[in-house]
Amino acid sequence: MSYADAAARGPKQSPEEVCHHTRRTNSLTLLTLIAGVSEATELRLLIPKKLIKSGFISRAPEINRVYKDEGESTASLIDVDSPHVQSVDSDFLQQNVQTSTQAERIEREEEEARGAREKKARAKASRGHGNETNPVYLGNAAILALVSAGLGFGAYHKHAQGKLSWELVGLWTGAVGAFGAVDYFVSKWFLQNKYPPKN
Repeated sequence: MSYADAAARGPKQSPEEVCHHTRRTNSLTLLTLIAGVSEATELRLLIPKKLIKSGFISRAPEINRVYKDEGESTASLIDVDSPHVQSVDSDFLQQNVQTSTQAERIEREEEEARGAREKKARAKASRGHGNETNPVYLGNAAILALVSAGLGFGAYHKHAQGKLSWELVGLWTGAVGAFGAVDYFVSKWFLQNKYPPKN
């Protein structure tokens, strides 16, 4: 049996017991309780009998009514029985990509890296296009071709005669290294002073 059922079966309140709590009576009750006046004395002294008899003042507080607002939507609530709710795998923390935002970030970083590589390759490919007529670059290309052809031809003849040894290869390697160092500094001087490269 609920409290409401038990209260409904009991005797009704007499008009003197009825006291409807308004703001005025609540504040009066609070003041009198602080001052040490009992509730019965307070009712007799502070509340006019005319108000008690008319039923305007009731001892029990008014029961709040349930307010239904049809405007509130329950669509935002998650239905745990619906199939779109997914459980997390047990190896979730060991996965390389754990969220969709992380996957998007990784994809974006890969695209940026690919773009940077393409830009670098284009810059490297276009670097020599303005200097096809520079005599320093043309001279270095001709010297490289002649030295390579001369070394290859000389090595083939020595090999055919059976006179190609590691000592001879070492001597020619040292000579090519010394010539390369001299060519580097001479080319650098020409590029800075006589024939500057086009950027």
